[in-house]
Amino acid sequence: MSERYEYPATEFDEQKKPAKARSGRGFYFAILLALSAFVAILDHVSKKFIVHRLPTGRAHTVIPGLLRITHVLNTGAAFSFLADTASPDLVLKALIFFSLAAVVIVGILLIRSCNTITPTSVALALILGGAVGNLYDRVVYHYVIDFIDVHVGAYHWPDFNIADSAITIGAVLLMIEIFRPQPES
Repeated sequence: MSERYEYPATEFDEQKKPAKARSGRGFYFAILLALSAFVAILDHVSKKFIVHRLPTGRAHTVIPGLLRITHVLNTGAAFSFLADTASPDLVLKALIFFSLAAVVIVGILLIRSCNTITPTSVALALILGGAVGNLYDRVVYHYVIDFIDVHVGAYHWPDFNIADSAITIGAVLLMIEIFRPQPES
């Protein structure tokens, strides 16, 4: 019976480990990219549904005093900021540029953080999907379609959409991660 000889680990063997991590990294990145795509597609489909079912400027009450489905065309930024400006073409170009820059920056951050699925990587994937959804509207239609109208008592939130919701949820997740106590090394 022959004895089996175990060779000591070499530098070459250690180089194999990062390759495995890279393949896991690719898997995690694919999942996070799929989440971003899901958000962008869900946003697009929901907006198409509203466009085909509800005339612009109209509303349908879902929960009286709380939730309405509307059809609003937002030519400005968040909360219709800059919607009534004297130079709408300049605002549109600036918003497209800003949205494109956000997509690139968040995409780079997502690539850098996709070693595993974390609240940060999920947040970045949600923000990326939402930014792509709204960027598509700005480029194709020159406005963003908003359709969710929320009232809580006397408070009224400006109309928003699925993309805005994903961006907000992603931002909240990032804020939680920033202020969450970090374990000591």
